[in-house]
Amino acid sequence: MSLDEIDPTAPPSGEGCADCDEVGGWWVHLRRCAVCGQVRCCDTSPAQHASAHFRSTGHRYVRSFEPGEDWFWDYLSHDYVDGPPLAPPASRPLTQPSPGPAGRVPAEWRQLIH
Repeated sequence: MSLDEIDPTAPPSGEGCADCDEVGGWWVHLRRCAVCGQVRCCDTSPAQHASAHFRSTGHRYVRSFEPGEDWFWDYLSHDYVDGPPLAPPASRPLTQPSPGPAGRVPAEWRQLIH
């Protein structure tokens, strides 16, 4: 396995899942592509945009974009990997709830997750 694809200088694309934002959706947790910096929602989220980003781009490495988490995941090996520090910020803002974003999470969200 080669971590050469990871670009530690690529900043995160935003504070939330851009694909969910585009359609008024919501997420449980956020993942940051370690190759290009795109922030997308996790596989527990209804739309699973981080996995879709991997399938469409081949960018195999993501890092958690949750406060206090610094783990990397490799979609090809289906395992955790160690990766380098990435350009800040390291997570979504602490003021943004999880699930989020505020105001778009349905009351029955637990019944809608994977």
